[in-house]
Amino acid sequence: MMDILHSLFYFIDTIIFVFGTVILSIYIIMGVFSASALYRYIHKNKFIDYTAILSSDVAPHVSILAPAYNEGKNVVDNVRSLMSINYVKLEIIIINDGSTDDTMPKLITTYQLKPVKFAIDYKLACQEIRGVYKSENKAFQKLIVIDKVNGGKADALNAGINISGSELIMSIDVDCIIESDAVLKMVKPFIEETDRKVIASGGVIRVANNCDVGIGKINKVRFPNKLIAGFQVLEYSRAFILGRMAWSKINGLLLISGAFGMFNKELVIKVGGYNHKTVGEDMELVVRMRRYMHENKQGKYVVSFIPDPLCWTEVPDSLKILGRQRNRWTRGTMQTLFIHKKIFFNPDYKLLGTISYPYWFFFEWLAPIVEVLGLIYFTFLIVLGIVSWPFFLTLTALVYSIAFMLTLFSILYEEATFNAYKRKTDILKMIGLALLEPIIYHPLIVFWAIKGNISYLKGDNAWGKMERTGFTTRKEE
Repeated sequence: MMDILHSLFYFIDTIIFVFGTVILSIYIIMGVFSASALYRYIHKNKFIDYTAILSSDVAPHVSILAPAYNEGKNVVDNVRSLMSINYVKLEIIIINDGSTDDTMPKLITTYQLKPVKFAIDYKLACQEIRGVYKSENKAFQKLIVIDKVNGGKADALNAGINISGSELIMSIDVDCIIESDAVLKMVKPFIEETDRKVIASGGVIRVANNCDVGIGKINKVRFPNKLIAGFQVLEYSRAFILGRMAWSKINGLLLISGAFGMFNKELVIKVGGYNHKTVGEDMELVVRMRRYMHENKQGKYVVSFIPDPLCWTEVPDSLKILGRQRNRWTRGTMQTLFIHKKIFFNPDYKLLGTISYPYWFFFEWLAPIVEVLGLIYFTFLIVLGIVSWPFFLTLTALVYSIAFMLTLFSILYEEATFNAYKRKTDILKMIGLALLEPIIYHPLIVFWAIKGNISYLKGDNAWGKMERTGFTTRKEE
């Protein structure tokens, strides 16, 4: 009996060790790939005059789609931000998705909106569009506001696509603050690529909490003054600068953030638009577009990524709201993976099926589950009194050190390239939080991921209420 137990323990130990070694190795490789991609991007674009795109005959028309549900606190400033974007061939479409607050009245009053007759081509299914509004003021002639019955974010985006008259669509969260040159940089891959078709492009999202925001733009970047938002600064930097930059280098990117992404509209319509039945509509759309390109033998294509900090958003600063968000992210990931399970280790989909999908399956979805099972297993070993404490402490110190170093690399990459946080105190705060993150923040992320799995099994498909405090303008310090 003891021989069987020892064999079982050895087998479990081997699985945990191999899983941990592989995931840490992948993160290190991603760090190297990211550094290479960042260097190439900075070197390539260092002397680019983006304003030349403004006068270019090949510059594509772009429609910005911004769904809004109960965004009364921020909507005026955020539309101002969109109106200040430096791009000529642009239309801004705000989709009021059945808000119950003062979102629509504020838009009507501030931007002098009036209902207009508009021929709508319902290429994509969506809830009833009650009205289309434009401004009487010529200064706001790029602005279109849709008022529709509530149907959720995916439904609102589909409604915006039906109204859109451009070849490219840019989906954003209306609570975001967009840099004035964001569209110029996002369209650049669509113009430059000649050998491959660009089907989508994403950009870096930064945390706007505690920043000085006024007249629709970031006047001064400040580090968040709340601990939970500070941890998300590190998380976002690591996810975008280390993660997505590395995946874009090998054209393996599966996710363009729903808060900030640009897409080929024709292809989006061909694949059926945004999926109403998932809460992870951003990831699901990208995977479906990539599948379409493979299954219909559409030739070489690319999902691009821009590492510039082009978009700033208010992240949850309470555990309750953040927990809802991460629960939804987990359910959205699971829905996408299960909808597209055909891809799993399928060589017909090349890198998409053999590397990208398996990575998300094992190391984005299963990793928290394996971590919790590992903790349960370790507790069992403690009860049996067969733990090798020197080995355990050494291994823990190693894992902690690697996690800390990866976060430091993301901070280093950020400050060496775009230098968003210029104060030394902000850098020290980030380093301090990097030391605390594995102990305080990471266990919460794992807990919410497990809750997300349970919610999925229960059939929960709710979006979850995302309450915002709104941006405020602060005096210079």
